[in-house]
Amino acid sequence: MHRLLDRSRIARKIRTGLRESPVTTLLGARQVGKTTLAQMVAGQNRRDTVFDLETAPARRALAAPEIALRDLRGLVVIDEIQRMPELYEVLRPLADRRSRPARFLLLGSASPDLVRGAAETLAGRTSFVHVPGFSIDEVGHEHQDRLWIRGGFPRSFLARGAAASLRWREGFAATFLERDVPQLGMRIPATALRRFWVMLAHYHGQTWNASELARTMDVSPKTSRHYLDILHGAFLVRVLPPWFENLKKRQVKAPKVYLRDSGLLHHLLGIDNLAALRSHPRYGASWEGFALEQVLAFAGERDAYFWATQRGAELDLLLLRKGKRYGFEFKCADAPGMTRSMHVAMEDLGLHTLYVVYPGTERYRLQKRVEVLPLAELMKLRW
Repeated sequence: MHRLLDRSRIARKIRTGLRESPVTTLLGARQVGKTTLAQMVAGQNRRDTVFDLETAPARRALAAPEIALRDLRGLVVIDEIQRMPELYEVLRPLADRRSRPARFLLLGSASPDLVRGAAETLAGRTSFVHVPGFSIDEVGHEHQDRLWIRGGFPRSFLARGAAASLRWREGFAATFLERDVPQLGMRIPATALRRFWVMLAHYHGQTWNASELARTMDVSPKTSRHYLDILHGAFLVRVLPPWFENLKKRQVKAPKVYLRDSGLLHHLLGIDNLAALRSHPRYGASWEGFALEQVLAFAGERDAYFWATQRGAELDLLLLRKGKRYGFEFKCADAPGMTRSMHVAMEDLGLHTLYVVYPGTERYRLQKRVEVLPLAELMKLRW
């Protein structure tokens, strides 16, 4: 399965960013493959310089960052930039140099909004490339169920067996809670954040309700929101905003929450195989989150929403692209059909096309602008 390592679609985005901006920032969860992608792009050029801030020698080399960086040429890669947020301030004048003797490729496992001390975010000087886990086009449609169960983290997906994959996810969760969160300057008990993470897995795909989760954990709504911000800022949870407009209907105005990686979701829910997943109450929600992430991996995360009314009409995903509205419903069924909610969404939102994404293999139309789409066909859509 060596071809799984070919992530040329994302690599092209990185190269485009490096051509167009003095700084390119790769953002994604830890262990999602950012370093490997940077190595693919950097190649073997001897002028390239790499600082891995996970290592003490790299941190010592950047103890006086302005001196260390100002005379470098070629591509400068700084991995785990959130370990030294003060570098943002040093990089700003370097990015403004007209001659641009060096280009900077930054790799981050935490949103700059989450990193304490990151007052300077290089706004207007960097292009961002969001790095997700493996997608269906990278693994091949024949491995769809494996990708769904294990998730898109490379080491989880490529593990030799299901047990090894599960052990890797267990280790990842423990390392994140016990090491990564404290390194971000967060003084939070690992047991409390893990409990919140597990509870969030049971709310996967539902509307966010801070008060309800706070009551269950016996904490304040503010604390509940803080825990969510940490997981969201570490790219482990997606907070999907609602779309609402001037309709004569009461619309939902709270976001939806999803665990981004289906493998971590299944680990936290105690699911270790497809049979167990099919008998679990969160079966449909698991497919919804998995398919949602696959769509966003292809279509991009910009202008992505969900839509719902207080009377029950709902659209799982609304994408705004080039002045048109595209809708997505995610149905874990053998042969999805038209529903009343789809009719309402088509009429109220004026959708250009509504796609019903399901685990099957046949592509067919329900109506003129409503199409049932296998997950593997996503790569054929053109925006």
